Amino acid sequence: MDVLAPLIIAATGVPALVIAGWSGRDDSDHARGTGLRWALIALSMFAGALGLYLASGNQRAMYAVVIALVVAVNVLGVSLVLHLRRGSKQAPRR
Repeated sequence: MDVLAPLIIAATGVPALVIAGWSGRDDSDHARGTGLRWALIALSMFAGALGLYLASGNQRAMYAVVIALVVAVNVLGVSLVLHLRRGSKQAPRR
């Protein structure tokens, strides 16, 4: 049972990694920035899953890992939204 939660968290990081590869395939700076932010979200999910697995016996450490994971993913999500709102300089906004 201690392996199930980290496994689910790691599995939810895989789609973010796929989106990072897909969105970063364009050669523009904006696409690379978007892909980088998605890759950092996936990396934080994998690191959170590993931290949760290593802290499986300690309740306080588990809470700390979950809080750090939630903060990291939300900060990166806000960064992604702001980056997407900024738009690409190559394509004009309408």
